[in-house]
Amino acid sequence: MDDHIKIGDVAPRVQYQADGVQTAFPYPFPIFGPEDLEVRLDGLPLAAGFVVTNAGASEGGSVVFDAPPRAGARVTLRRDLIVARTTDFQPNGVLRARSLNDELDYQVAVLQEVKEGLGNALHLDPSELGGTTTLPPRAARANRLLGFDSLGDIATFGRDEGLMTLGFPGAVPRTVEDKLAERLSARDFGATGDGATDDGPALQAAMTAAVASGRMLEIGEGTFRSARPLVLPGAAAGLLMRGTILYAGPAGQAALTLGDGGAANNQGKRYLGLAVLRAVQSDWSSEADIGIRILNIDACQVEVRRAERFTIGVQLAGDARGCEDSELRYGRIIDNRIGLDLRTLTASAWMNSLRHHGGHFACSSATNPGLARFGVRLSAAPGAYTLHNTHLFVGPAFELQRQGTPGTVDAIPFLLEVDGRGLTATGIRMEACSPYVARHTGGFSDARYEVAYVGTYGYLGCAVQYQGATRAGGTVMPLHQAAAAIGSPRLVAAAENIRTLAFRQSISVSDGIGFDQMAVLSGNPSGPPSTLNGFCFAGLNLFTLNADDVGIPTSRALAFVVDCSGCKEFFIAAEGTGLRPMAMQFDGAEAVLGAGSPVLFSNMNAVMQGPPSYWWEGNADLDSLTGGLMLNRLQRVTLSADAQYAAIGVRGSSAAAVLRSLRLYTSALHAPRLLFGGSRAWGKREYTASDTGWTVPALAAGATATYDVTLPGVRQGDFVRAGFAQSSGFQNGGVVFHAAVGGTAGTNQVRVTAQNISGGSITLGAGTLFVRAVKPRL
Repeated sequence: MDDHIKIGDVAPRVQYQADGVQTAFPYPFPIFGPEDLEVRLDGLPLAAGFVVTNAGASEGGSVVFDAPPRAGARVTLRRDLIVARTTDFQPNGVLRARSLNDELDYQVAVLQEVKEGLGNALHLDPSELGGTTTLPPRAARANRLLGFDSLGDIATFGRDEGLMTLGFPGAVPRTVEDKLAERLSARDFGATGDGATDDGPALQAAMTAAVASGRMLEIGEGTFRSARPLVLPGAAAGLLMRGTILYAGPAGQAALTLGDGGAANNQGKRYLGLAVLRAVQSDWSSEADIGIRILNIDACQVEVRRAERFTIGVQLAGDARGCEDSELRYGRIIDNRIGLDLRTLTASAWMNSLRHHGGHFACSSATNPGLARFGVRLSAAPGAYTLHNTHLFVGPAFELQRQGTPGTVDAIPFLLEVDGRGLTATGIRMEACSPYVARHTGGFSDARYEVAYVGTYGYLGCAVQYQGATRAGGTVMPLHQAAAAIGSPRLVAAAENIRTLAFRQSISVSDGIGFDQMAVLSGNPSGPPSTLNGFCFAGLNLFTLNADDVGIPTSRALAFVVDCSGCKEFFIAAEGTGLRPMAMQFDGAEAVLGAGSPVLFSNMNAVMQGPPSYWWEGNADLDSLTGGLMLNRLQRVTLSADAQYAAIGVRGSSAAAVLRSLRLYTSALHAPRLLFGGSRAWGKREYTASDTGWTVPALAAGATATYDVTLPGVRQGDFVRAGFAQSSGFQNGGVVFHAAVGGTAGTNQVRVTAQNISGGSITLGAGTLFVRAVKPRL
């Protein structure tokens, strides 16, 4: 450059805060070359991604980034020269002013950097003289804190003296005791953990301190015996346990309560490693005898290592609010009547969206052997909110000891006493349990149990037991069977196009209509009947046969009749409008069953119509909307254990009811028999009979002979045909047989006419006469 660089009194450092748009940042101090400028972004040096301009200019230049630094980023530009002599003046050589100026400029620039560095260093104020600023020897300062004495000189202190500040930006000065007390330890309050000393007062004092300070409490290794119930209110940050609480306090109380009752929010807490053991096995007489009680959790993490020997091992409870959106993990939940209880206590509480992982829910064979026991219970206090929903259980194991084969006490993994919907349990292990994975006693819907293993010394099943329930809300997937088959339901019966199945059936009424393979039921049968054959009609009137569907009045139902002796679970799928699911049940003698043998539907309540119809029906239409969703479209139908035969189908709920198609399914484990035709009057369009009592007389040319055949069910208008067979000697071409409905008795008879159409006399003699009648399609 023509002009010599000038080193002004400008600090060799400048900082900016990026706005996300600007790319060029000026530096007001001179540099000799681009390599002399250090560029940092948020304190980190950059080696590329920018260009340095105007190196060698007295007024400085700019740094131009390839892309704008993000908004808020700190940009630091600093001159950083190499401290080294790179030139030398030769003896007797020419001393040029420019060379000398360059050397002096470089030295001034380096001194500016040294001055700036010293300004950022720890040093005494210029007004201070003397004092000790040298660090003590290594041995003298080891394991001690560095500070200043009363004269302001450097000194060292013990860790329990004065304040300390960690080496992080913004660290708050505090005592060592305060630092160590960030997490409280039960031993800080006198708890021994020796299993013999009553640590209850010390543990409660620690919990009270954790609440007052809002800190996490730690209960370390050991066995902490407590003769009193312990409570850690929700104001504490949480609880970490590595040891075990041995509860030796009064019966009928919760050994450990976490969180508050009322409206206090137990939110975002961590309760880890919880372990409570009752010193003496509970007799299960009081449900207030609880191991760990957790109140009103929301977005919490809970880990229960063990809860043993109580009536209820672990209870999640909600009162003025509820429990939701939390992750829970379980270990040994042993020798409790109810391992885990999810319970609402008031009408304003809830129990929703909880994810449960693992857990070994087990009982010893000698523990209260005459009493029922359950792994997980969903419950509500009287008058409390019952609509529990969305619980996920992953990999729970149940070994509940049903006491003998077959079991003599109830030992059932899940007990659902509430309404609500949405429980999914996957990877369930059942060992020595009852042949039920769940018992439902309320109106719970949409519960799915995926059973991975059943060990009962011979597979006894893992069904859902409905005991006083109002909904058939459970589905079981036993994975020890072929999974693909279990996942695909079996079609029992299908009326893919109900309109094409209608035919004239005047057995019951003169203008009756029947349907292939289906029974017609009346809402007001005369009598009333008392048996299956009396209630299931072959055909009735009042149906409307439209071009592509069938109108069903409120007084009629169409049903498939099944042998349900080995299968009690069916599914109805229907297309149409204004249709309600229905089911009628019969015992092994085909006598009708009444209100004492309830039928359950999955997404609606069942209503018993009582005499004279005796059928159960849903309280909503299959095509009705629930919250804008067609939850009723596919209905599970769960029959009573008393039922051996059942008619399952739909009835019209209004004058505008229309049916287009109807299907009946069941689990792939079963293939129930469909009843129609044969000895049953319904669902049969074709009638046949054979008769060996006619010896056709000798027929002259053109002569005829008649014979009447009894064919129950045949009526005028039916299509009838006749055939005649002899063991030998039949003159096939000479005699023809005609058939028509009617005879001497008229009803249930077909008259057969044999006509000789040959030119000579024919004698047929004895043979077998076959008659066939077909009801006309409508």
